[in-house]
Amino acid sequence: MTKTTGTAAATAPVLGIRELNRATLDRQLLLRPARLGAAAAVEHLLGLQAQNVKPPYYVLAARLDGFAPEELSGLMADREVVRIVTMRSTIHTHTADDCLTLRPLVQAARERELTMFRKGLVGVDLDRLAALARDLVETEPRTLKQLREALLVEWPDADPQALGIAARCRLPLVQVTPRGLWGSSGQVALTTAEHWLGRPAEPAPAPDATVLRYLAAFGPASVKDMQTWAGLTRLREAFERLRPQLVTFRDPNGVELFDLPDAPRPDADTPAPPRFLPEFDNLLLSHADRTRVVPSEYRGRSWLGNFAYSTFLVDGFLAGVWKLTEDALVVEPFGKLTKAERADVVEEGARMLGIMHPGTSYDIRFGTVVGQ
Repeated sequence: MTKTTGTAAATAPVLGIRELNRATLDRQLLLRPARLGAAAAVEHLLGLQAQNVKPPYYVLAARLDGFAPEELSGLMADREVVRIVTMRSTIHTHTADDCLTLRPLVQAARERELTMFRKGLVGVDLDRLAALARDLVETEPRTLKQLREALLVEWPDADPQALGIAARCRLPLVQVTPRGLWGSSGQVALTTAEHWLGRPAEPAPAPDATVLRYLAAFGPASVKDMQTWAGLTRLREAFERLRPQLVTFRDPNGVELFDLPDAPRPDADTPAPPRFLPEFDNLLLSHADRTRVVPSEYRGRSWLGNFAYSTFLVDGFLAGVWKLTEDALVVEPFGKLTKAERADVVEEGARMLGIMHPGTSYDIRFGTVVGQ
């Protein structure tokens, strides 16, 4: 294994915050609308954060040229993309192929998650639980409530919530449609990825290929950045194996960053139009050091307890939050915007509304600055 020397690390070129910002925005398809289909975008982005139903659609509306929500919804109905718990133990929308490879990659982390619930699982044979839960959900999709109730028959003294979490951690459970479809509604019902997709999962892969894909979508990045994105530890070894085919930089604090040699790293002054992002957009969640997108003075301003606001970017950086009411898109900046910036925000807001809500008339208003 080849390791960098202290001297080599210390002399690697420094990328400033704006350079990191523009590189990341380019990889995230946020500098200009990309001419990609929804499936290709979901694959490139390594999945879309999907704690709620609508955010994946807004993720693509911010990034793709010619996107329509029905495109992603159709992929979901055709089982070409699915909703499943993967990175950071959160629900993501993945392509079918990534569902069957990325979930095994993070499976060990899902197993470790169960240690937090061991008090509620005393006396529970987890292998038997997994086998029983698999039989239940593959017989017919089950809600979590139905699954917990069935498992309680076998282990009446266990904590019901812990039983459900154990099933979710042990098995790759996908949310079946109509849950997640655009313009439809449906409660969460679960079956296994293998059953839903009609093919087996892949063996747990070495992380190397995913490291390269992560850098293509989120780089340049440190080892800790990728560990934050994946919810995994001990990825240093994979980066070291790949070091001969990567290039390295330093951030302004001297942290070593890895990147693909031919990946785009635009000039710091490259224009970055405003973008409207949904709550939980992975742009804001996938680095240990988020200052490449989140100014230090706005850290924590896009959250309130466990609630995440929808956010917008100005000049590539987090600039405020937004919400859609019955008749208006309400934009709430964290700081003062120039007249030109406000005009650009209105223009981008109108573009987003035209994609997501065609034929519906909304005003665009600037509301009270959050936290002021």
